Amino acid sequence: MSQVHAINTTGDRGGLPQRVHLREVGPRDGFQNEPEVLATADKVALIEALARSGITRLEVTSFVRAEVIPQLADAAQVLRTLELPDAVSVSVLIPNERGLEQALLVRERFDEVNVFLSASEAHNRHNVNRSVDQSLDGIGRLLARAGDAGLRRQGTIATAFGCPYEGRVEPRRVFEIARALRDAGCEEIAFGDTTGMANPLQVADFFGGARAALGEQVELTAHFHNTRGQGLANVFAALQAGVTSFESSFGELGGCPSGGPDGQPATGNIATEDLVSMLHEMGVETGIDLDRLLDATRTVRDLLGRPLGSHVLTAGPVAWSAPRPA
Repeated sequence: MSQVHAINTTGDRGGLPQRVHLREVGPRDGFQNEPEVLATADKVALIEALARSGITRLEVTSFVRAEVIPQLADAAQVLRTLELPDAVSVSVLIPNERGLEQALLVRERFDEVNVFLSASEAHNRHNVNRSVDQSLDGIGRLLARAGDAGLRRQGTIATAFGCPYEGRVEPRRVFEIARALRDAGCEEIAFGDTTGMANPLQVADFFGGARAALGEQVELTAHFHNTRGQGLANVFAALQAGVTSFESSFGELGGCPSGGPDGQPATGNIATEDLVSMLHEMGVETGIDLDRLLDATRTVRDLLGRPLGSHVLTAGPVAWSAPRPA
């Protein structure tokens, strides 16, 4: 598999980082929001294929009630069955203390936990039937127990750039929530554009403010959706603002089940292969083999039996002609 990338050859990096870190969330965020329930063996094979592509951070499942999200009812079995390289960090999403108790039964099979809440009251109540303060209180207990178990802790703030119920969300409020997560033990904070409402100028301003508000010790991660076609543009703005950690989903799987008051889900995490292709073309390294990643995406497309939103899956990687001899 070729690791040679056709990149910007002008020597001007435009302030972009040399390398970024990607967390693949398709096996959790993607599968959770798809109507199909994949067989456990198929999930395991897909996750292992993603790891073979060079992805070193994988969110593989969530410990949620099976009657609520049947797509992830096999969380423990997936974790017990996976065979991944030691270099791959495995994370699970934990919704509540009951979920953490179930996860800790297979503690040796994962490295990180992810907790979540929304920045807006309306979306948080619609999503988990709690106020933001109630969510923070419960999350504080979760994070303490996870820390005692030696797990790395990430907090995700949904609707960080806009809420389909309330409209604009003040960055100051988002940063207050982020500081609470940091103070409760989160080493990483992810900011989610849950329904694809962000624009690049907003993103650039936001992450400048986030770094100032949270300091240098917390990893800042961007999680964009392509609901309105601006996902990669927002990635570029975040890169220029100094962000080097992103989340994405192979095949553009998933979205947000509580998209807004019209009842329509918000489709489209940005596709990992689209993100990797863009980064490599700009000379930003990821450590990921795009050909192998596309193999995994083709497999999930065939299992689901329908086209996916990924652009690179349809068009293929950029094929540059060999340079002419001098």
